[in-house]
Amino acid sequence: MTDARGLDPLVPLRHVAIIMDGNNRWARERQLGGISGHRHGVENVRKVLSACRRHNIQILTLFAFSSENWQRPPAEVRGLMSLFATYIRSESRKLKDEGVSLTVIGERKRFSPGLCRRIERAEKLTEGGDTNLVLAVDYGGRWDITRGARRLAQQVEQGSVRPQDITEDMFERELCLAQFSPPDLCIRTAGEQRISNFLLWQLAYTELHFAPCYWPDFGEQAFDEAVAEYYRRQRRFGLSSSQLNLPNKESA
Repeated sequence: MTDARGLDPLVPLRHVAIIMDGNNRWARERQLGGISGHRHGVENVRKVLSACRRHNIQILTLFAFSSENWQRPPAEVRGLMSLFATYIRSESRKLKDEGVSLTVIGERKRFSPGLCRRIERAEKLTEGGDTNLVLAVDYGGRWDITRGARRLAQQVEQGSVRPQDITEDMFERELCLAQFSPPDLCIRTAGEQRISNFLLWQLAYTELHFAPCYWPDFGEQAFDEAVAEYYRRQRRFGLSSSQLNLPNKESA
């Protein structure tokens, strides 16, 4: 069933994941230093969080720094880590005041002890918010799955779990987003059409939206367009339209 706007409300949009791409290209086209694009990208997070609250979206997960990003030029990596640390320090209190809980997922082993402590303090400070901001930093989907498999293997080795009893739900509980529902919608900016090792398990039935603009230009209007497109789609999770008693649509 659709509403008066032709939007499909059957599966409400509660969790949006975003691959924030195009910061460097945005800066180059304006003859700015590469880190300038990332700074403008950080500022854009506030706009998207505001849009999430308007749409009653409870979880926003942002792919901020991948496991592979360590291979970038050292100066860029240092700049990104400094920008991340600055964001955590400057935004934690604002997030708390706005009712936003911060969670950082990823490896953390290559972070400095000071940055790890700063993350832990920010997560503790912002606990209990009605909106969740998840930052994936030093994160990779293959790493997430491998870590989950290793954790289950340890339980088998200890005798607390039998291999034949392992289920998808058990495995999912060992992954980084275990406390949250999987993303309903994943947005990638800058026109690229791939997921780049992001949330490989969790995106199994997520709707994908590829925005042509760079991340610093992805404002509330572009976000609204992505949300509208989501609600025009039909999420069937492997079932047919007739099984769900819905009009047939081409998208699955």
